[in-house]
Amino acid sequence: MRTFFTLLLLGAFSVVYAQTSPVPSVQPYGKIDIADLELKSCDFEKDANAEILFDKGNLSYGEDLKSITIEHHRRIKIFNEKGNSAADIRIQFYSGNHKEYISGIEAETINLVDGKTEITKLDKKSIYTKIIDKQLSEVAFTFPNVKSGCIIEYKYKWNANYNASIPYWEFQDRLFPTRYSEYATSIPDVFYFRPDVRIYQPLVKQAVTADARVLKVLSHSFSTNGGGASSQESESYPYNIENEVRGIANLPSLSHEPYMTSFEDNVQHIGLNLVSFKPIGGFNSQVSDTWAKVGGILSEDDAFGGQLKRNLSNEQSIINEAYGHKNMDDKIAFVFNQVKNTMKSDGRDRWYTIDGTSKAWDNKTGNSTEINLILYHLLKQCGVNAYPMAVSTHEGGKVSPYNTTTDAFNKTIVYVQVDNNTKYFLDATGKYNQYNETPAEILNSLGLWIDRSKNTFDTVFVRKEMPVRQSVLINAEIKADGKLQGSAQLNSFSYNRINAIKRYKEDGEKKYIEYLADGDNNLKISSIKFDNMEVDTLPLTQKIDFDLDLSGSDQNYIFLSPNLFSSLKKNPFLSENRMSDIDFEYLRSYSINGVYKIPAGYKIDALPKDVSLVMPDKGISFKRIIAEQEGSIMARYSVNINKIRYSKDDYPNLREFFKKMYEMLNEQIVLKKG
Repeated sequence: MRTFFTLLLLGAFSVVYAQTSPVPSVQPYGKIDIADLELKSCDFEKDANAEILFDKGNLSYGEDLKSITIEHHRRIKIFNEKGNSAADIRIQFYSGNHKEYISGIEAETINLVDGKTEITKLDKKSIYTKIIDKQLSEVAFTFPNVKSGCIIEYKYKWNANYNASIPYWEFQDRLFPTRYSEYATSIPDVFYFRPDVRIYQPLVKQAVTADARVLKVLSHSFSTNGGGASSQESESYPYNIENEVRGIANLPSLSHEPYMTSFEDNVQHIGLNLVSFKPIGGFNSQVSDTWAKVGGILSEDDAFGGQLKRNLSNEQSIINEAYGHKNMDDKIAFVFNQVKNTMKSDGRDRWYTIDGTSKAWDNKTGNSTEINLILYHLLKQCGVNAYPMAVSTHEGGKVSPYNTTTDAFNKTIVYVQVDNNTKYFLDATGKYNQYNETPAEILNSLGLWIDRSKNTFDTVFVRKEMPVRQSVLINAEIKADGKLQGSAQLNSFSYNRINAIKRYKEDGEKKYIEYLADGDNNLKISSIKFDNMEVDTLPLTQKIDFDLDLSGSDQNYIFLSPNLFSSLKKNPFLSENRMSDIDFEYLRSYSINGVYKIPAGYKIDALPKDVSLVMPDKGISFKRIIAEQEGSIMARYSVNINKIRYSKDDYPNLREFFKKMYEMLNEQIVLKKG
């Protein structure tokens, strides 16, 4: 069960949760315990290649309440060479308009040599600042003298020349376990933040206190002695600083798991989203506490709204040809394919443009927002009811309804409303994307669409309503020598269609056939033929001729598993424990139908029973029907996933269901001679 903690802004108290072992602590920079240098492995994640001994963040406001600083101090123990990647540090920040900057970097490597500590400090000349684009930059450095068993630590200050937005603090790491993570905030009660807290483990440390402060603001200045000297008067405004410290111990690493959306969607974190502020003299704060206000910010930003009406070179020829398509879907498909086939994505997902749409069009290359704002512009010029829409990919994390900020987004697509029943979400950056298929990477999250002409902004929840189907049809003959020979037809719809085409075109036919064989050396595919590969509105059909040596068969018995050419061969939920929620992305429907002719002189010795298996919440179901009919075995399997998301707390039940289902999927038919 998830535990949500609220930000406590009143009163003062301190709490430390009792536990059997001592609470880990944060040490001053440079003070290292010999016991940590001698540490051989992580106590709670034995196979870890490195362990974050502690990770501390300390957030505070400037005296004028116009800036924010986070002091960050991290210490890491490296156990072996595979943990050396922890020594490569990358710190990204928003450098556009000098909004953020990094300062005060210190780093050192500590080795234990003949029982004594050997410290190697990072040379300041080894610190590099790299400009990623006009908004993002990165500070990078690599620790010196890194060896197995060493400790590395670094600290720095992240500084922001604004006061209304606070970065999320992530307690967990993708690669390495964390012994202790602590986040301390000191926030003026002038600001009211809505907390976004995802914490599953108990806090081992929590303390809340308050300090009285005074903000002095210059009210006016005047000259004395004929202007030769000046004097200033200031006004004082009392306020309180609310201090809160949270600490969590023994946090496991959060690596990728099957059907996990993203690290950002599952990591234990604290986020603070500004809702309002109390007027006080001397500073200003703009609050984007609604999506409409965020839409207004995007609309006025030159890197977004300023690009919506930029003309493109030779655009009129595309517009004229588009108007030749009287059917709206044909018109949308034509413009979509023109942009998709003309533009090449640079692989960057941003909510803003970098070079702008006109330059990107001329260069035939752009980021996701540049390409899709080009698509929006051309569709709009062709009379299509289109809107730019800011979204977040699964990698960027789902958009929280309460995190009303442009930072919630990392991509722009195009939202098209054909009529009340037909809506499209278009992304021309993917080579295999279709105009009539919502990109899977943005499903189940909010999108913010913008109508700049009417000053209208609103959110839409992006989802796919219909199940995505995959069917396998097999017609084969079982040979007396223990072979299976026949044909199969695979019908792939929606994302299954897109994924199959992408794999075939990028890997080539030979590797694609190896993929279909799924590592089974007994399966030989002699031919494969595709239908409807270039027709977006029809399912992809694959017709396959094959031979299969039936493993385990001998002169008296033949063993056959009808589960062939499906994506249901290997159970994805074998792990005993689960760290993240399960997200199937979209509803799914699988079917396998086979007809297998029994060889002369053989009879059925064991036939799997008909069975129906359903999750308690009816979110997932499995059905198997197998029977003999006129000298052939008729086998039918169906799997339906009717619920997209399961909490990790539901994992034991889900794991048990999948264990039983895969046992039934792979249960064999046995034929006996005689």
